[in-house]
Amino acid sequence: MPDLLLLAPDFLLIIAGFLICRHTPLGRGVWDGAERLVYYVLFPALLFGSIVREPIAFGSMLPLAGSGLAIVGAGVALAYALALVPGVDARLHASGAQTAFRFNSYVGLAVAARIAGADGVAWTALLISLCVPLCNIAAVWPLARHGGHGYARELLRNPLILATASGLVFNLLGLRLPELLAGAMGRVGSAAVPLGLMAVGAGLQFGALREGPGLAGALLAIRHLALPALAIALVLGLDLPPAQQATLVAFAALPTASSAYVLATRMGGHGGYVAGLVTLSTLVAMAGLPLALLLLGLLR
Repeated sequence: MPDLLLLAPDFLLIIAGFLICRHTPLGRGVWDGAERLVYYVLFPALLFGSIVREPIAFGSMLPLAGSGLAIVGAGVALAYALALVPGVDARLHASGAQTAFRFNSYVGLAVAARIAGADGVAWTALLISLCVPLCNIAAVWPLARHGGHGYARELLRNPLILATASGLVFNLLGLRLPELLAGAMGRVGSAAVPLGLMAVGAGLQFGALREGPGLAGALLAIRHLALPALAIALVLGLDLPPAQQATLVAFAALPTASSAYVLATRMGGHGGYVAGLVTLSTLVAMAGLPLALLLLGLLR
């Protein structure tokens, strides 16, 4: 079972980005370029490489795959529903809604390896392949709508959606990257998470969450309470194998994606607000993820 320090490195990278941006010559101008690099190159490489790494065997894992999509779909529905609550700021909601249902793929793969070894990694790769396109499409919609951008236009040019869609097509066609190209892409993708987390820290505005504390609490409650609870109910109701149960519950309890900050910033949203949500989500997940697995064990 993952321990409480599993997500500590991610949190420390956020703090490092915050300190470097504010207390060294590497100020805001440097991090604007870093955000563009992460958004247009590094994260797309990470997503594409994760999806094409292993063949997707849908038939043998339909209950697991369906449960993953149900969890993410529930997160999208709950996050969107918050826009109907009186007094919710439209810009904050458009920017932050994605943090309720998106997830940190890199952390997910690391956790899965510790829970169920190679099988856990394969199961989580399948969940990533299916859920990342849904998450990215759902994340772009409120930002495009609020910013007055054409939704179809934003989808067609969004690098994260293009990377996941092309990765799925590539995988389903049975294609494989040459070893040399796969290795190079893996190295590029491996830089995405640390630099992305540091960019989150560089953009962090601790006071930004005070602009919508109720909304922030509701989004984090969806991400770290509602979705893990739904996952526990699903895996027990479907009577999945124990290792798959733990993998799916861990998937539902992951911290939100660090690229949520980059997406909000690049599409004209409130980057500081999202950076605060990403930071808090990482911190909450440090305790919440192992506690969700503990609760699953007690209910079996």
